[in-house]
Amino acid sequence: MSSDPPRRLHVVTFGCQMSAADGDELARPLVERGLRVVGDADDADAIIVNTCTVRQHAEDRAVSLLGRLRPWKEARPERFLIVAGCAAERLGGWIQKRFPYVDLVVGAKSIEEYPSLLEEALDKRFEWTKDDWDRDERRRPETTGPAAFVTIMRGCNYSCTYCIVPAVRGRELYRPFDVILNEARARVAAGASELMLLGQTVNSYRAPDGRDFADLLRAVGALPGVARLRFMSPHPHYVGPRMIAAMAETPAVCPHLHLPLQSGSDAVLRRMRRNYAGAEYLDKVERLRRSIPGLAISTDVIAGFPGETESDLEDTLAALRRLDPTFTYCFKFSPREGTEAAELAQPVAEPVKEARLRRLLDLTEGLQRDHLERKVGTTVRILLEDERRGRTEDYFHAKLEAPSTPGTIVEAEVTGSVPQGLRTRLIGKNVLDMLASQP
Repeated sequence: MSSDPPRRLHVVTFGCQMSAADGDELARPLVERGLRVVGDADDADAIIVNTCTVRQHAEDRAVSLLGRLRPWKEARPERFLIVAGCAAERLGGWIQKRFPYVDLVVGAKSIEEYPSLLEEALDKRFEWTKDDWDRDERRRPETTGPAAFVTIMRGCNYSCTYCIVPAVRGRELYRPFDVILNEARARVAAGASELMLLGQTVNSYRAPDGRDFADLLRAVGALPGVARLRFMSPHPHYVGPRMIAAMAETPAVCPHLHLPLQSGSDAVLRRMRRNYAGAEYLDKVERLRRSIPGLAISTDVIAGFPGETESDLEDTLAALRRLDPTFTYCFKFSPREGTEAAELAQPVAEPVKEARLRRLLDLTEGLQRDHLERKVGTTVRILLEDERRGRTEDYFHAKLEAPSTPGTIVEAEVTGSVPQGLRTRLIGKNVLDMLASQP
C-alpha cells in the first residue's frame, strides 16, 4: 500500500443547502492537508460522496454513483473514497457490505466527529498523521464565492410524519454563538458578501447562554463586510415578535423568507404533525409583511398527502392565493421508508396526486409570473455569481444584458422577465463600494 497521501479531491453533494454546507465542511480537513479541489472525478485521488436521503431519488442517485466508482478505485487502489451524510447514516452498514472499496462511511449524526474519524482512517490506510506533512504544503482555500453558507445548528426536534430528517440527523444541536460569528467573519474574509445561515429548523436556534436566533441575526448582520444575510429553513412555529423585529431592524437581512406551508388544510397539517394551523401561518406572514414592507415569501406545498380530500386541496389553493408567494416548490407526496406517513391509511391514488400537483403548479406558476412581470421597470440590486447572472435581494434570478464583475452587487433596471427570472440592464456602480464608503 502506498504511503503517499492523495493530492486531489473531488466532492459530490446530493440534496439541499445543508448538504452543500456539510460538503464544504467535509472537504476542509483534506484541503488543509494540501489537497486541491478538482471538478473531475477521474482526476481525483480522493472523493467525498455527500449523500441525501430526504427523497428516495436522491438516495438512489448516490448509491448508483458508488457503483460507478468501482473502476475508479480499482484503477488505483491507493485512492481514498468517503461516503457521508444522511443516506450514509441510514444505510451505513449496508454501504460497507455492498461497496467494500469504500474507505470511510460517516453518517450525518457523526459529522462533528468527522475530523477524528478521518484521522483514524487515513492513519490506518496510509500510516501517516497530520504532523507528517510539511506545514508549507498545507493550503486553506484563499477565496470563496460571493455567497457562503454558515451552519448554525444540526438536527430537528420535530416529528413531521413525512420527514426522515430527525431519524438520520438526530435531535437539535446548536453551535456556540461565538463560533458561528468567527466562521461568519472567516467567510467574509475569504470573499463572501452574502451569508446564508443554515439549520433544519434554523430559527429554533438557542445558544447555551440564552441568546436566540434573533440575537444571532443581529450579531451576524452587524459584522463588517456582511452586505446580505439570509437563512434557511425556518419553521413557522418559531416565527415570533423577536425574530420579526430582528429581521426588520437589521439592514443586512434580505427582504425574502422561505417559509414552508406544506398544506392549507388544518386536517392535513394535523396528520403531517406540523404544529400550526393554516390561519396561524397566514397571520404570521401578515405580521412579517407589516414589519418588512416588500417582503417576498416563497414556500413549499405537498400534493396528495394520505387522507387528503378535494376539500383539503381547495383549502391549500385558497391559502396560496392569500399568501401570494413569489415562488413555490410543489411536491407530489412520495412515501418514505422509515416515516410514519408511509404507513398512514387512505393513500391518494397516483393519477389523483398527479392531477392535484398540476393544479398547484398552474396556480403557483401563474403567481410567480405575476411577480416577475411586476418587477419590470423597477431597480434591483444583484449579487453577481458570474459576469451576468445573480440574485436580487428578494431572491429572484436575474441576468444582465452586458457582463460586469463577478462577486459585486450592482444596481440594474429590470427590462423584462422570463419564466424563472428577470432580464436586467446595468445602471449603477458596485453597491459594495458604496456601502464601504459610508461612515
